[in-house]
Amino acid sequence: MNYAKNILETIGNTPLVRINKLTAELPCQVLAKYETFNPGNSVKDRMAVQMVEDAEAEGKLKPGGTIIEGTSGNTGMGLALVAVVKGYKMICVISDKQSKEKVDILKAMGSEVYVCPTDVAPEDPRSYYSTARRLSEEIPDSWYVNQYDNPSNTKAHFLTTGPEIWEQTDGKVTHFVTGVGTGGTISGVGTFLKSKNPKIKIWGVDTYGSVFKKYHETGIFDKNEIYPYITEGIGEDILPKNVNFDIIDGFTKVTDKDAAVYTQRLAKEEGMFLGNSAGAAIKGVLQLKEQFKRDDVVVVLFHDHGSRYVGKIYNDEWMKEQGFLEE
Repeated sequence: MNYAKNILETIGNTPLVRINKLTAELPCQVLAKYETFNPGNSVKDRMAVQMVEDAEAEGKLKPGGTIIEGTSGNTGMGLALVAVVKGYKMICVISDKQSKEKVDILKAMGSEVYVCPTDVAPEDPRSYYSTARRLSEEIPDSWYVNQYDNPSNTKAHFLTTGPEIWEQTDGKVTHFVTGVGTGGTISGVGTFLKSKNPKIKIWGVDTYGSVFKKYHETGIFDKNEIYPYITEGIGEDILPKNVNFDIIDGFTKVTDKDAAVYTQRLAKEEGMFLGNSAGAAIKGVLQLKEQFKRDDVVVVLFHDHGSRYVGKIYNDEWMKEQGFLEE
């Protein structure tokens, strides 16, 4: 009989799917690494398992302990799956810009959820970074995951996502494009692909209000680049240790409006019901048109599922309120 011993064994080996209509103007083939097929509906399931298993091996996480993490929702979901299967308590600290669906899903998985204000500095005691750290100091037998600086995040993608893309494209991949948040995906996949073929180009998709693009181009951490933005799951107001700027060839920035509009277009034109960052990623690919030649194979990674955004991106009233849809 062919079956998984538990839900965690179904993580990975996600399909590669060609995009047809939205990329018709491009000279190359564009393939989506479709991460919503993971059981937690996002790419973050991969690193959730890796980070927990490495923490167990290092003795940082003891049986019956509590996992604590600041998350935009998807890492929390992946960790919640691991916590259920392995018998840990789970506390998720999330910012108030994240969708209600994400909070509800985390609670449905048995997690305790703290919601913190978005519009405060990372070092502010009210921020979700600071709150997660404080809770880990206050709660006995707890482990603070810290996905931003935890090397197991990048390791998961070096060991799984990168090799899958290489094998699925038969080594023909020429460009890898993905939204950048914690940096684990782009750094792990990028390092693996460049180890196979140094000519492969690695492009990050950033958002306005985030520091990545300017820092990559100038080496300057410019606080003037930081302001609140709506796109979920990509961009940062900090420099996570998991962002390996040396293996990234460049960044392109996508507006909140374009990210939202293209998320809807992926659903309506490609039948791909995806999260907010997928719209940013595909618009990023289109913005990079000049980088691609006829025989190129561009792989774009789609992080998460549309069910997390029904009240926002897929709600036309909300889209009109933000000025993203004409009346």
